[in-house]
Amino acid sequence: MTHTIHWLGAGLSSAPGIIELAKKTTPLIVWNRSLAKAEKALDNNDVEVDIRQLDWDALTCTVKQGDVLVSMLPATLHLTVAEFCLQHKAHFVSSSYISPEMQALNSKAKASGLCFVNEVGLDPGIDHLLAHLLVDSYQNSEQFSPENQHYFRSYCGGFPKVANDFKYKFSWSPLGVLKALRSSAKWQADGVVKTSNAPWEALSLYQAHLSHGNETFQAYPNRDSLPFIKQYHFQDNWDVQQFVRGTLRLNGWSTAWQPLFDEIATLAGDSGEQRLKEISQELEQKYSYDEHEADRVVMCVELEIRRAGKVIWHQSYHFDSQGNEQGQAMARLVSLPVSLAVESVLNHQFPAGVSAAPDKPEHINQWLLALTASGESICHHNHLMK
Repeated sequence: MTHTIHWLGAGLSSAPGIIELAKKTTPLIVWNRSLAKAEKALDNNDVEVDIRQLDWDALTCTVKQGDVLVSMLPATLHLTVAEFCLQHKAHFVSSSYISPEMQALNSKAKASGLCFVNEVGLDPGIDHLLAHLLVDSYQNSEQFSPENQHYFRSYCGGFPKVANDFKYKFSWSPLGVLKALRSSAKWQADGVVKTSNAPWEALSLYQAHLSHGNETFQAYPNRDSLPFIKQYHFQDNWDVQQFVRGTLRLNGWSTAWQPLFDEIATLAGDSGEQRLKEISQELEQKYSYDEHEADRVVMCVELEIRRAGKVIWHQSYHFDSQGNEQGQAMARLVSLPVSLAVESVLNHQFPAGVSAAPDKPEHINQWLLALTASGESICHHNHLMK
């Protein structure tokens, strides 16, 4: 029986993944609230895409048991789509973090034999793949011992390829970025849990080892890193000195954004929310990407192991991608892994229930090969080898 892929939401981060799936044989329907916007985003010489107005009644009539629904809608709608999938016995894929409400659907999805796959974009997504490979490689090394001191760092950021005075441009609504600036974070440093209420409280300089040489960025912890210690298969008896998942920004970002930080710190209540929306609109007008302007995405994931203060194992993965004729780097690196997740679901490579990006090296390497074949360049570096 042929199943259909239903891709919901054709926003800025969707087009490359949709076009990749449209080249394959599985039927694909793209549903978007604005037909005109979707048609413009998916205007492509290589493929023809079936684009329809997102209408829940029409979707209900079209979805069949065993189909795959991709939610690239705002994160607040993922649960609605997932519950729709349970009702219609369809699989679910999203690039977003697994919320407690999504996790709560695990037993129902399992009982129905459905895959509810999340965290398969860029960050979260590709970062998970690279972290799992590093941990697996280390655990299979001669240097492995739980008593070693473990230092894990995973940073990712998107910014304009040619830096502007603001050290940033928005590839989607700035409101989400502004709200993230008011979010607390939790991570591990010096063997203890650290917290911050806003990024500017925990800024540090991070030296990235990139293919063209070393480059210094500003970095800050993002969300709560601690649950990922277990997700990345660190064991309870390991001495974890540092574990941080964070965001990269161009050097000088905090100086350029200081007036924003000062104002955001004072906003509260309904009037504060209203002001945040106003700021978002101002920023969108002033600092959106121009048509065909190239963006840049940098990701660095590294695991460093020390014994008695000496580094005995240190490996990392990194990439430094730019916008090209296939689309913005951010759009490619978010949506191409989503397309791979859809194919993995159709190929029965995910377990039933709620899950994140693949954690088995064989499955991960399939994805990395596919990303490489589509033009992405992910570099592996052993820092102790000359």
